[in-house]
Amino acid sequence: MTTSDDALTYVYAAAPLTAGLREALKGLRGIYGSPVLFVTAAPFASDSADGADGADGPPVTLAFATSHVPRGDFDERALKNHFEDLEWLEDVARAHHDVVQALSTRTTVLPLRMATVYQDDDRAGQALGEQHDAFAERLSQLTAHTEFGVKIYLAPSAAPAGTGPGADTGAGTGAATTPGKAYLQRRRAQHNAQEAVYGQAQEAAEIVEAIASRYASQHARHPTQRGALTGPGENVVNDAYLVPDAYAESFRAAIEDAVDVFDGIRVEVTGPWAPYSFAMPPAEPRRSAGGEEHGP
Repeated sequence: MTTSDDALTYVYAAAPLTAGLREALKGLRGIYGSPVLFVTAAPFASDSADGADGADGPPVTLAFATSHVPRGDFDERALKNHFEDLEWLEDVARAHHDVVQALSTRTTVLPLRMATVYQDDDRAGQALGEQHDAFAERLSQLTAHTEFGVKIYLAPSAAPAGTGPGADTGAGTGAATTPGKAYLQRRRAQHNAQEAVYGQAQEAAEIVEAIASRYASQHARHPTQRGALTGPGENVVNDAYLVPDAYAESFRAAIEDAVDVFDGIRVEVTGPWAPYSFAMPPAEPRRSAGGEEHGP
């Protein structure tokens, strides 16, 4: 099936076309509330009916999970404008994420970047076929795995005991005797306390990595977050781990138990998520005389 002239084909993820995917698609809605459908490409070999391995076994069809979206909002010119609209971006990103997460509960998914669109279903299917082997290989590595995030935050800074504005600055015990010296002492004490907290964060990060090496198959390091995304405290570690499903609870419990001894930091373990951090980087967009593919 192809799209109408005023619509484009939006792609959320690639997945093997299994019974689990078909079930997940029933009633699922995506961008602007549009139904989530699928387009297919040539089959690849798999060693299980629900797997995505590229080894021996019966052929399994690869599919894109798609929706039809208005051309006026998702063609190349419109996207350039929309990328300046944070409210629009948030709505589309949330819908994209919700679809990928819903699919990931029923089958292995390879999430694609937000705003991956094609002229129509036929073009999307062609692109899927052209990248078939690469998608199949990556899906085989993601089967029975999920992503967990581990973030480390410094506790909100506060003056150590005895260093606040009302602290004793009298003589006789090496304390400052003037307001200027008292200020310098407070600043020095605050700096030392902050350095101690950074030291705790570094120690916690090393512990997390050591534990994760026993459970996770892959590790991705993301830039630390800034501003409102971090909440109270500074984000100093923002990592993702690809963990086999069989070890998921052990992974979470081991990290949470190990870092519970630290007072000056906060460690947050999130997940399980669809494997966004471990999806294959999209290929360069392909163009034809007929239009503006922005897809993988």
